[in-house]
Amino acid sequence: MLYKELTINIPGGLKSKGAAMMTHVAGHFESQILIESEYKKINAKSIMGVLSLQVPEGDTINIVANGKDEKEAIAALEKLASTGSIPSEIL
Repeated sequence: MLYKELTINIPGGLKSKGAAMMTHVAGHFESQILIESEYKKINAKSIMGVLSLQVPEGDTINIVANGKDEKEAIAALEKLASTGSIPSEIL
């Protein structure tokens, strides 16, 4: 199990387009991926869950990944959060 704190640098945060990108990247991996924000913990592969967080740009979230490709999942989500675009290996 891996744990990483990420600052969201996606324009608009994790709302609409940002949430869709986050779930797209998370859905690419077999590992269980959770997003923790304040007192909520949601499945990163659930668009409704990610939207419910309403994380604005500049805020931080915690990502927890557990599974055989957890390192790759954390790395891809970290790239997304820092650059605001889907990593090329996911496209």
